[in-house]
Amino acid sequence: MEKDLGKIVGVFTTSHSPGITGFPERAEPARRQAVEGAFARVRRRIEELEPDAAIVVSVEHFTNFFLNNLPAFAVSTADSYLGPVTAEMGAFLNVEQHWYPGNAGLGEHVYSFALESGFDPALVAGGLAFDENFCVPLKHLDPGSRLPLVPVIVNGVNPPWPTARRCYDFGRMIRAAVEAQRDARRVVVLGTGGLSHWVGMPESGTINEEFDRDFLDRMETGDSTRLTSYTPDEIDAAGNGAHEIRTWLVAAGAAGTPFETLAYEPVPEWLTGTAVAAARL
Repeated sequence: MEKDLGKIVGVFTTSHSPGITGFPERAEPARRQAVEGAFARVRRRIEELEPDAAIVVSVEHFTNFFLNNLPAFAVSTADSYLGPVTAEMGAFLNVEQHWYPGNAGLGEHVYSFALESGFDPALVAGGLAFDENFCVPLKHLDPGSRLPLVPVIVNGVNPPWPTARRCYDFGRMIRAAVEAQRDARRVVVLGTGGLSHWVGMPESGTINEEFDRDFLDRMETGDSTRLTSYTPDEIDAAGNGAHEIRTWLVAAGAAGTPFETLAYEPVPEWLTGTAVAAARL
């Protein structure tokens, strides 16, 4: 029966700056408190929702892919995931290296559903190694690493990138995929990345607060036309790292509703315009 089909019960978006977990003390206390308080609110919401699985959408920073093989989208279908990728990165992020549980069945379903829906994501059957992309937000949102994960990668690190519209539509496909299966009845979607920041550039530490607040306003209105009208040049104005907002666009497509900004803090000590938001489902 239809009531037995899967449902997205929560959609959340966060930044994943290494500083959030690796050197939180460098931020001004009030800014740190605001961000960590928002993460705590989302963690409690997820616990109350009692999801069976989480589809986590992020970029990856040449940990698994490189320029000779850089898919626009990728879906992983493993039973477990190692993160952080090395013990040294774990020390940097202040996240102990360990295995995260996966939901291979849901991952396989999302991948097959994507093909049937006109998308051609890469299939990562052997699992992904995590860097700050997943480890930083999950330390706050699922500290016991109990949630079975389906990691989804969006290219937000090197051109050519998928368009804003394509990312939003990929999120809509994810929602339809969840609603077309019964194995995971209650699913949360988490998008991680951004906001404004420059990676390995002279501008590193600069934050484009105007861009960030405008983007969050677009998320809050839920207007898909405004959200998907970005050009690569417009995003470039907020830094090469700002292209990670594509993960938020996927999450917005999966939600199909306006978002509530739970925290936004420009934190130059973390090199990032840092935000946490939740869909108004």
